Order: sequence, then C-alpha cells, then structure tokens
Amino acid sequence: MPTLRDPVEIGGLELKNRLYRAPLLECAGTNEDTADRLISALEPAAAAGAGLIFQGATIVRSEGGCAAPGMTRLADDAFVAGLEPVPDAIHDHGGRLFCQLAHGGLRSMEVWHDAYASDHPDLTQPAVSELPWQFRFLDRLGVLDFSPDVLTTAEVEDLAADFGRAAARAVDAGYDGIHLAGANMGILQQFLSPFYNRRSDRFADGVRFLEAIHDEIRERVSTETDRGAADLPIVTKVPSERPAPRIVRRRLTDDDAVAICERLESIGFDGLVPVRTSVTWDMSIVRGKYPKRSWSDPQFQDEYADAFGSRWQKRLVQAMNWLQARRFGSQPGWNADLARRVRERVDVPVLLEGGLREREQIDSLLGDACDLAGMARPFYAEPELPARLLSDPEAEAVCEDCNNCTVPQVTGASGQCRTPSVLERRGELERDGAYERRGSTETE
Repeated sequence: MPTLRDPVEIGGLELKNRLYRAPLLECAGTNEDTADRLISALEPAAAAGAGLIFQGATIVRSEGGCAAPGMTRLADDAFVAGLEPVPDAIHDHGGRLFCQLAHGGLRSMEVWHDAYASDHPDLTQPAVSELPWQFRFLDRLGVLDFSPDVLTTAEVEDLAADFGRAAARAVDAGYDGIHLAGANMGILQQFLSPFYNRRSDRFADGVRFLEAIHDEIRERVSTETDRGAADLPIVTKVPSERPAPRIVRRRLTDDDAVAICERLESIGFDGLVPVRTSVTWDMSIVRGKYPKRSWSDPQFQDEYADAFGSRWQKRLVQAMNWLQARRFGSQPGWNADLARRVRERVDVPVLLEGGLREREQIDSLLGDACDLAGMARPFYAEPELPARLLSDPEAEAVCEDCNNCTVPQVTGASGQCRTPSVLERRGELERDGAYERRGSTETE
C-alpha cells in the first residue's frame, strides 16, 4: 500500500508525494501586492515538502461572484501575468501549484454581505433557475438579499468560456493544473444540484456545464498558450448533499455523487475530490467546535455588523453557527467512505480531504479510500506542517478544529490560527526544530 511519501501522477504530471494543501481562502485580493501575499500564504507548505498546493477559490469574472472579501480574480491578462512569481516560488521547492477556479453564483457577497451589497447595488447573481422557495422566504424576511438573473443557454455557455479564459491565463502564468470549485455552494454545485437546477434546456443535466467548462479549458489552453491541452491536469470537487437540512427534499445523494464522478472521468477529468456539503453555507464543510473566541473578539464586532447588516443579524448568524456546531462536530476523515466508493468505480486519482489530522490514519486510507490526502485549516495553524507529517509516521496536526480561523474571514481578515493553545503548541514544536526539513521528507 502507498504511504504519504510515495510519488503519484495526476493527468501525467508527477507529484513527489501524496500530501496536498487543500484550497483555502487566501484573501489576497487583486492588486499590486497579490503575488507577494499569495507567495506568503502558499510557499511555506511547498518549502516544507508538500507535493501539491491548491491556490484557493479564484474568481473567473471581473465583477461579482466573490463568496468572501478579498478573493483574487483571473479576469485581466496583465494582472494574471504578474502572478508568475507565485508558481515559480512553488517550483523552487519541487512542488506543483494548481489554481482553483470559482464563481459564487447565489452564494456571492452581494447576497449576504450588507456593506458590499450597498456599495454594489447594480450587481445581480447569475442563477441556474428561479430561486428555491426556501431562499425566496429568506429574501422576504430580509435575512438575505437576492437579485437573481436566471442564465439563458447562451449565457451559460459564456460563463463556461470565462472559466476557460481564466484557466488559459493561469497556465500562461506557470500554474501546473486547474481545480474547479465544484462544491461548497458555488455556481458549479448549483448546476449539479436538483435543489437549484430546474432548467429545461440541455444544462438541466448539470454535468453538461462541467463538461462545457472542461472542453473550454482544453480548447483555450491548446490555442491560447504554449502548453498542450492534453498535458494539463484538471480536477474538480464533486458534492454529495447528504448533510442538507431535512426541509430540502431535492438534493444530491452519495449515489448521485458517485455517478457524477464516473461521468466526469469519461469526459476527461484527471482527478476527483468527492465531498459532503450542504446546499447552503454551513459547518458541514468546516466541522468542529463553535468558534466562541472569534465571535466575541472586540476587533471584529464592527466588521461583523457591516457584513451582516446589524448587530441583531450578527447575533442570528452567530446562533445558527452555534446550532450547526452541535450537529457537525469533528469527525476524522468524514468523506472517506464516499471517496472509497468513488475510487472503486473510477481509474483516475481520488483526492480525500475533510478531518484528516493524523499521519497514521492517512497512510491507512491511501490506496484504499484515496490516492492523495489533503488538509486545509491545519495549514492556518501550521504553515510548514508537511515537514512533520512527511518525516514522522506518528505526527498529528495541532489544529483543534475550533474554527476561530474561519469566522473572521467574513470581514476580509486573513486566514490564520487565533487559538492560544494551538499557537502555544506550534511554538513548542518550532523550538524543538520539528519544522526543519530533513532528508526523510524527500522521496528517494
């Protein structure tokens, strides 16, 4: 059976080991210092030995579509060309860098972020279909503020082309592969999900939207860059909506997710990331403790009010966060059984993330439930975590799944650990030299 240190290929691209930094919110913006901020966020994982780094959700259009403040956009040729130092920094350490492409659709900031919506009153959200009744109800209550613009067939095709254009720009800048944000309530999940998708054209089959994006990426990389399209690895997340509330009758089951993965392999995707997520933004994707420290931190209170519209709405969101934490507690490798089912049915690499914290557990899942293993929030706590995981078979991430890193991101704050006990433990490891690179972290 393979271990975390063994090499693996995705779409013909060889990775020196099977550990990856899963997509996170870098909040690097779209300005003159974006490349430096991305390097600061991403390079430590590569320097510590991770074989694959995913740059977090990066928006394919110049307006709208951001699910959180400070997200980077790939809609301008000159700007993206200026990102060349980012993949160069990863390559200097023998790592590979994929860019995750995304659009928020109905999850965009203009729906939920009060101050942003006020500053951008003309923004609408590209919608797959008319709003589900649950969202219409929340809109009438004033909890959310939807301005949906149901996409025509031609507009869907143009959105797929924007994904292709963004991918070509990324490849020109030196990125090694493309990752599609197919879950976490973004526009791709909205096409796949029967909760959102009630179209009557050919895109009523949401897989056809991902197929259109795949074909646009292959075509544009082939014709607009110096790289052959066949050499470009394309991976995507694939959602199961099993965690959705009971009030949601139409949802993607685990069986649906497995079937979608089989179809995506036949289309030409080179890697699949099966994940369980709800139809709305909740703690099903960041399972763990209620982040009491972040909600009570005085430095964020005004920004929370700006984001949610008022202090009473902030308290409402906070209460929902508390309830969700009671439902979605920490569970090691919570997507493993779904990933195992997918791996039994496809011949491309299956990537697993969600609650992986221990090297011993990861090695037990490799070759069984997955081909690569990834972590997200633990990298906020330990940017150089791979140095420990790859050198010590008994290593365990210090992340406590407390989620104090995630809630402040609604204000545009950078992703970082804010929990004293975790920071204290990391300091102890630093003093002990646990993050120093050793020969054992390299593949022989």
